Amino acid sequence: MDNPATKAGTTLRLIINGKEITIADVKPFMTLAEVIRDRLGLIGTKVACDEGACGSCTVLVDNVPTLSCMVLAVTAEGKKITTIEGLKCGKHLHPIQEAFIEKRGFACGYCTPGFIMTTKALLDENPNPTDDMIQQALAGNICRCAIYEHILDAARAAADKMGGEKNV
Repeated sequence: MDNPATKAGTTLRLIINGKEITIADVKPFMTLAEVIRDRLGLIGTKVACDEGACGSCTVLVDNVPTLSCMVLAVTAEGKKITTIEGLKCGKHLHPIQEAFIEKRGFACGYCTPGFIMTTKALLDENPNPTDDMIQQALAGNICRCAIYEHILDAARAAADKMGGEKNV
């Protein structure tokens, strides 16, 4: 027998990439990742493991890196959410995105949005992180292509681009 409580949808208000958006018929069991990708069409946020183990689905919720596959969308009501699409500076890439390209901090690219969003949160909190701080911040993200040195180089370069100096 179907449970009517799991079928009822609600209207959800989110601030996605600086724009207030209202989404109708959001089911109580839908994750934030599902809403971002399936309902809003923002497919830059990737879902690899769907169990919070890889970091590919990382978005910023009120500037905090958050695994969107682990968060029920209804709990994000009224919150400010930034996805990888929200980092662009007009027609230009964000300095973190530029650094990842310049330092080849990507291979297949599937994990890249999660690494970039986590790096953004780190540099917003500390524009001059030590190598240990970078490694600790990125520890929750997995790259199946195992290009971690390039990713760490990209995070260091991003700090430099954004005005921080490398603090070993």
